[in-house]
Amino acid sequence: MKIAIIGAGIGGLTTALALQKNNLNVTVYESAPEIKPVGAGIIMANNAMQIFDKLGIRHKIENAGHKISTIKITDPQLKTLSDVQLNKFESKFGVHNVAIHRGDLQLILAEEIGFENIQLSKRLAKIEKNEDYRLSFKDGTITNADVIIGADGIKSLVRNQILNIGKLRDSGQKCWRGVADLDWATQYNHQAHEAWGKGRRFGFVRINHRKVYWYAVMNETLVKKSNNLTEIFTDFNADVVRMILETPKENIFMSDIIDLEPISQWQKDRVCLIGDAAHATTPNMGQGACQAIEDAYVLGKLFGEGKIVEEVFSQYENLRMKKAHYIVNTSTSIGKISHYENTLAVWLRNTLIKTIPNSINEKQMEKVFDITY
Repeated sequence: MKIAIIGAGIGGLTTALALQKNNLNVTVYESAPEIKPVGAGIIMANNAMQIFDKLGIRHKIENAGHKISTIKITDPQLKTLSDVQLNKFESKFGVHNVAIHRGDLQLILAEEIGFENIQLSKRLAKIEKNEDYRLSFKDGTITNADVIIGADGIKSLVRNQILNIGKLRDSGQKCWRGVADLDWATQYNHQAHEAWGKGRRFGFVRINHRKVYWYAVMNETLVKKSNNLTEIFTDFNADVVRMILETPKENIFMSDIIDLEPISQWQKDRVCLIGDAAHATTPNMGQGACQAIEDAYVLGKLFGEGKIVEEVFSQYENLRMKKAHYIVNTSTSIGKISHYENTLAVWLRNTLIKTIPNSINEKQMEKVFDITY
């Protein structure tokens, strides 16, 4: 059985690794000409790290990244509103949350599955179904596969051609992401911060012993007034402005915050969607890639039980859909709450966050971190 995975992002590569562990013949087709360390940082939450542990690469990821044991929501001056300690989950599940450069994580995964199993510069153009599937690429090459897994992102061509469903939603927010060498930021070791202001927020975390990853999210209404980041965040803590100023411009990336309205079908025949192709979410819970990794884990587990492809895909959809949609919907709500612009609404929000018992925060985290399907 020949399995084609479309897309060599974190989800596609993890799926390839999970299937390889079950001795399946997998080829990954990636549109980019090379796999190199581009992009910014990412936090691999406890649920993802449990899966990487099962796949045998947890220590490689920990060594390349930075362990996170505290998650803080603060006001613009970095005064704590909510402080969630992760040691309870570290003890229970035996892994840490890890912040890492996206490119470093991709390289670890690519090396693990073997570059010989990844075909680059293969932008999918068309899928045709006969007895198997015929894949045509933009470079003119054609290949056949018995099974297709679409890991090709929020604008998935696999989803559009096979299922013809999916509505993209614009959150009305824009995000800047940056990575910089900031040797002065050691006071923030093992902590992830997110500062909530009026219509904007700023998050940051160390991703190794030298680098800090930060992101700045704001309502488009504010961007129209000014797109100068230091100007927009001038009333935030001085460390926030300093992080922006000390980041080389070529290390700053801007994108719109969009997601995929939840869809009720992820598979058809021997074609299946994973990750953003199936359930793209806004980044407000830090679970986009983590949910793709859960997809990979479940597919690997089901294939390992010797089921036929159609049964694997049907069960995968049933097992994963409820949680993935919970993440999408909750993340959308957090995005709205964290971007209030009204002064009274912001005061009420911050007051409420301070009064939420740790047990409530822990209960939500437990729901996210639990992978016992």
